[in-house]
Amino acid sequence: RARRAALVGVGAIAVASASANLLGKRLVHRARPDREAARVTVDRYVPMPASASFPSGHTAAAVAFATAVGVVLPEAAVPLGALASAVGYSRVHTGVHYPGDVAAGAVLGIASAAAALAAAPARVRQPNTFTAW
Repeated sequence: RARRAALVGVGAIAVASASANLLGKRLVHRARPDREAARVTVDRYVPMPASASFPSGHTAAAVAFATAVGVVLPEAAVPLGALASAVGYSRVHTGVHYPGDVAAGAVLGIASAAAALAAAPARVRQPNTFTAW
């Protein structure tokens, strides 16, 4: 079951990354936040990506993986959801995204997981138990 969950999770990441980076960022062209204006301290800096800000590709990928794996392997849903939330928070905390970028990335991640799950064979998407929900 864990291998099936990982496989559908990686598929969801692929859909999310392609959607965010090849479509979303090219269509919206939102500039990255001004860290000085947002008063992001230097100790929180990470390298500023050169790509557009909207949507957050990191968040889209993290939420896509967490959602897809959480459906197939319900006992992993809560810990993976917490990690995906931490990824989204970190993108705003370090000043490389606006909160709206992260929210859009999360929605894109959920949609990407749904697409990956729909494309997977039925035996892959069906969990054996629903212990986490």
